[in-house]
Amino acid sequence: MADSSRLIACLMDVERHVSSAGWDQPARLFALVTTGTLLEVEPQLRGRVPETAPDALTAIEQDEFHATDNLFERLHTIFWPDTVEGCAIALERAFLPPKFEADLPEDPDAAAEFVAKHPEKTDVRVVVGVLRDGTKHGLARLVSDPDDLLGAEDLVPGLAEGLLDTFRSED
Repeated sequence: MADSSRLIACLMDVERHVSSAGWDQPARLFALVTTGTLLEVEPQLRGRVPETAPDALTAIEQDEFHATDNLFERLHTIFWPDTVEGCAIALERAFLPPKFEADLPEDPDAAAEFVAKHPEKTDVRVVVGVLRDGTKHGLARLVSDPDDLLGAEDLVPGLAEGLLDTFRSED
């Protein structure tokens, strides 16, 4: 099992950065590079990027990323250069307690509207990240409990797999 501590530390930085802009944000994608590699490629950042350890990860937001209706299709179009060691995504979702699953309409758009308008919905922000070696982790913060940051390796397994897919070979 790979050591996920540097991934978790980077995801916490991403979550803090995204949280500083409040709620109701679009999905945001980040490339994760080792700080040493970043400073090699971009020496002008020396002094502006914390140099805690050469193998620490620095997140670089991909400003041109815009999620489409199908996030997984959108992720499937992404390929990272070899200098990128991992990636992370921050996104917000609403969910309902399991007791309401049977009430959900089958149509995805109708289901999304049903959840959005439901009085018992919970809004959550997740930050999920992966490394090329398969290491993955997710963090979550509920709008209703903003002081707690939840985390687990398999917090959002499908999303982690979609991110890992961005590291497949292009052939």
